[in-house]
Amino acid sequence: MHDEISLWSENDYDKESIRLCVEKIKNEFGQQFSNSKSILEQHTHTMTIHDSELPDGVVFVESKEDVQKVVKICNEYKCPIIPFGIGSSFEGHVNAPYGGISIDMNNMNKILNVYQEDLLVVVQPGVTREQLNIHLRDTGLFFPIDPGANASIGGMAATRASGTNAVKYGTMKDNVIALEVVTADGQLIKTANKARKSSAGYDLTRLMVGSEGTLGISTEITLKLYGIPEVIAGGRVSFPSVKDATDAVIMTIQSGIPVARIEFLDLAQVKAINNYSKTNLPESPLLLLEFHGSESSVKEQSELFGEIASDFGGNDFEWTSNNEERSKLWQARHDAYWSCKAVRPEADIYSTDVCVPISRLSDCMIETIEDMEKNDLIGPIVSHAGDGNFHVALLIDKNSKEELKKLDTFLTRISERAIRMDGTCTGEHGIGQGKRKYMLKELGSAVNVMKQVKMAFDPYKIMNPGKLFL
Repeated sequence: MHDEISLWSENDYDKESIRLCVEKIKNEFGQQFSNSKSILEQHTHTMTIHDSELPDGVVFVESKEDVQKVVKICNEYKCPIIPFGIGSSFEGHVNAPYGGISIDMNNMNKILNVYQEDLLVVVQPGVTREQLNIHLRDTGLFFPIDPGANASIGGMAATRASGTNAVKYGTMKDNVIALEVVTADGQLIKTANKARKSSAGYDLTRLMVGSEGTLGISTEITLKLYGIPEVIAGGRVSFPSVKDATDAVIMTIQSGIPVARIEFLDLAQVKAINNYSKTNLPESPLLLLEFHGSESSVKEQSELFGEIASDFGGNDFEWTSNNEERSKLWQARHDAYWSCKAVRPEADIYSTDVCVPISRLSDCMIETIEDMEKNDLIGPIVSHAGDGNFHVALLIDKNSKEELKKLDTFLTRISERAIRMDGTCTGEHGIGQGKRKYMLKELGSAVNVMKQVKMAFDPYKIMNPGKLFL
């Protein structure tokens, strides 16, 4: 394995040039610009314990022309650019380690065109997934990617988001058809047309999806849509152990049962949800499921899964197609973050995720649970079990050096454990700042190839510097 090439340096960014750049952008954009401390602090907001690193200014862009103008000025002065969506990322993606300009995309929130017959929609990056699905409701179509938070579509594309529906509908990489992107020199390019497939040259769409703002800024996004299923049924079933639950998941996937969602909650997470959401779920490892289709197919899928669950010790499998009951069940799942917070209100949450082949999911989770018990760490687990992806919400006192040290060594162990099992240090959260040090161990010399791509797109290293790579 080759040594990793160091990419970032404080010497790359001249403070006087950044100051001149900020002044020019302030003069150009007037009231669309702010450098008040409260606004700067909002634009490094992170839902975890990463320390905030403030930009020097924020521009609230309203059009693709605004984005181009900001980028061209920053390129002229070699000033860092940090794209900002909702700010719900977990790994420090929106921090400004070298200062610079934060480009707030939230005012670019128009749904531009719905192509109902083609099952496509074109949106601006500030559109949120909930906003999109409310808009689509009367068309009989929906956008299925659900990372939990009401994230912006631009942020979801940038981090290659997925979520609870990925086992059936895939991730953002499977559902972005084309992008319009402003590159580091201010060019506006499109990565594809609206055809569902293409063999025309490099796949720039897939390159941009998941690039975390380090190659360009999306100004329009073309997405796949799906028909709203005739029937949606939700279910739950408890198991004696983590292994029993994950073995049931493996058998379900191998049997070809087309579950839309299959989520695992460990004992600690079930207890947290019961306390926070006032539910009465059985306090043992739990699977939550959802089936999409016709009335007869959903009934058949549910019954087949019930037989599999029973074979692995599943107790009291219940399912319903009643929308109110189903929504209540999934709302409890979506409240998982806040239920964890309530377990130890004085602590901060550091949420981390890894992903392994589903055959190794129980091994990885059991080792992780034992690791936390051994080191006196509290971290409820939820898992998109059908993908082999799971999240640990670690509750940490930021003022305790001992706890921070425990956290740091735990994060190394869980990431290296997943990589050892032929998995990845992140299935959904992205790399950002928090997981850069695991990239070389996971991907080897491919990291240096990625850096060469970065330098080809962005020779002055102004696009979201300090992210993805060391």
